[in-house]
Amino acid sequence: MATTQQDINNIVWRACDTFRGVIDPSQYKDYILTMLFLKYVSDVWNDKMDEYQKKYKGDKERAEWAMHKERFVLPPHSRFEYLYEHRTEANIGELINIALNDLEEENRDKLSSEDGSSVFRNIDFNSSNLGDVKDKNSRLKNLLIDFSNKNLDLRPSVLGGGDVIGDAYEFLISNFASDAGKKAGEFYTPSEVSTLIAKLTKSQPGARICDPTCGSGSLLIKAGKEVGSDNFSLYGQEANGSTWALAVMNMFLHGYDNATIRWGDTIGNPKLKEGDQLMKFDTVVANPPFSLDKWGAAEADADPYNRFWRGVPPKSKGDWAFITHMIETTYEGKGKVGVVVPHGVLFRGSSEGRIRQKTIEENLLEAVIGLPSNLFFGTGIPAAVLIFNKGKGDNAKVLFIDASQRYEQSKNQNVLRDKDIEDIVSTYQKFNNGELKAGILENKYAYAATFEEIEENEFNLNIPRYVDTFEEEAEVDMKAVAKKIKGLEKELTVAQVQMKIYLEELGLL
Repeated sequence: MATTQQDINNIVWRACDTFRGVIDPSQYKDYILTMLFLKYVSDVWNDKMDEYQKKYKGDKERAEWAMHKERFVLPPHSRFEYLYEHRTEANIGELINIALNDLEEENRDKLSSEDGSSVFRNIDFNSSNLGDVKDKNSRLKNLLIDFSNKNLDLRPSVLGGGDVIGDAYEFLISNFASDAGKKAGEFYTPSEVSTLIAKLTKSQPGARICDPTCGSGSLLIKAGKEVGSDNFSLYGQEANGSTWALAVMNMFLHGYDNATIRWGDTIGNPKLKEGDQLMKFDTVVANPPFSLDKWGAAEADADPYNRFWRGVPPKSKGDWAFITHMIETTYEGKGKVGVVVPHGVLFRGSSEGRIRQKTIEENLLEAVIGLPSNLFFGTGIPAAVLIFNKGKGDNAKVLFIDASQRYEQSKNQNVLRDKDIEDIVSTYQKFNNGELKAGILENKYAYAATFEEIEENEFNLNIPRYVDTFEEEAEVDMKAVAKKIKGLEKELTVAQVQMKIYLEELGLL
């Protein structure tokens, strides 16, 4: 029987109990997802080893020789089984640290940054933060016992696909997104929103795909899978060190060993370069941090890559800084951008208004899609998806979609259903196929606006200006209303007479 996401979630939840009250909830993911990763690579290694044992009729030496040619090397003391067998050792925290360090050392080309930074550098299983020696050892023993559960079989042959790290990360964030956990959910894109953006920006075989604020890498992986073949390359950058580590592990789990994931501030220190120029991509997708303060406006005028030639966004709101970076890193004539933004990006004035106007005048903006509120962990505000396309050609229209009322309510967040995603994607495809005519409102849902209309609105992209969802009230039949009032008055007169009779009988009048 295949291991389900619910099986993984149940074990992850039990593992949270190991750390509850000891460390901040925002740190749970560092320990739990790292152990999940170690369990996964161990199960994959065992699965492959079994294949070779059968192939070579039990010849262990030949099987081990073949394993050295596999995509990753797993030292004996780095395997989950070894750690589980030594779970009662007095130095179990140190043993886990050594296991992770040597696993990374043996696979340095896949599990390190270009400057040699360690994926596991922020994760110390021997830390005094986990309690005194006795308590720490007890917690780590329980953690290993949790992950030894027979329902947690992560071999590819029984796993049934899925985004193991990303889905478990989403589960952790959804349950610990309040208080300190909000920080952990700051950059996370819900699975359904990732699917939507990946479909809207569907890349062709051979594409270079980038997410400059890639978080755990789930959106980037979704965008790659939409290609429909293995002929694509993935690139990403992430400012948060522990989240960058999750992205590297996530790429490894999905077999994208050649993915390039860099650690650093995309605006202040872009790492994806060719020579002294920014690397260009066919597709750039992202869910940047909303309205980031102190994003680096002071240095933007002297940007060595001239990204902000349209204008410098305000220092307290970095939304257009990320959008500008994304646009500037796509290929001329064909590059496509899909980005999640807060609604203020659509209508705020001053420098943001001027930048927005220039992108529209360049005929780069293709679609503005309003999403339901409460989709994202840690914030209930509604967001929008903007699609920019450097290959629009002569089509100067912009598609507006109001999908804000199409969702399903769940326990903690609203959720986009498959049908909701399909409605958005099919409407976008109709627009690109020329099936949506300018000036005609489609089902109070979509509208293709001309440049002149947007110009008349002073380049304000607020969706209600274009998609009128107002429902007219039914016309009132005044004669019927008058007749009803007359009938009610008659009934009231009869009731008053009857009430007077009752009161007289009771001697109250």
